Amino acid sequence: MAGITRIEIKESAEELEALLRQQRNARLKERVQALYMIKDQETSVCAIAKILGKHRSTVQRWLAEYRETGIETMLEFGVSPGRTRVIPNWAVESLKKQLEQPEIGFAGYKQIQHWLGTILGVEAEYATVHHLVRYQLKAKLKVPRPRNRKQDTQKLEAFKKTLVMTYN
Repeated sequence: MAGITRIEIKESAEELEALLRQQRNARLKERVQALYMIKDQETSVCAIAKILGKHRSTVQRWLAEYRETGIETMLEFGVSPGRTRVIPNWAVESLKKQLEQPEIGFAGYKQIQHWLGTILGVEAEYATVHHLVRYQLKAKLKVPRPRNRKQDTQKLEAFKKTLVMTYN
């Protein structure tokens, strides 16, 4: 029959069926389905591609991978490591320590951005710094409220003591 794939599948139909039930990842399940259809039903690559909703060349690539390396590597699904971080982990740890110190605070995200650039040599955009500090580190910038220079510290302490006594 024309269009039928000439590939020898080593696993039995029962093994492929069991493997198909084991798969939790939809992409890997499609690959096992393709092998099963070739083994059990002798379906063509074009028909398999149409059934699975994939392009013919995709199914052919899966089969070429199966021919070269076997079913084990065909069922390994690689995950991309992603883009490298703008602010490396060592800089994040240093920033976290800096944010935990109560006496040393940052007035704003621009100041953190400047600190990262001058002290650690890490250049990052404002939005990146804001997202890191606010959402990943879950830190809020704590800037002390302004106090009057003429304020008497002894009177302030006396007021705090009487305030505590009235509520106890």
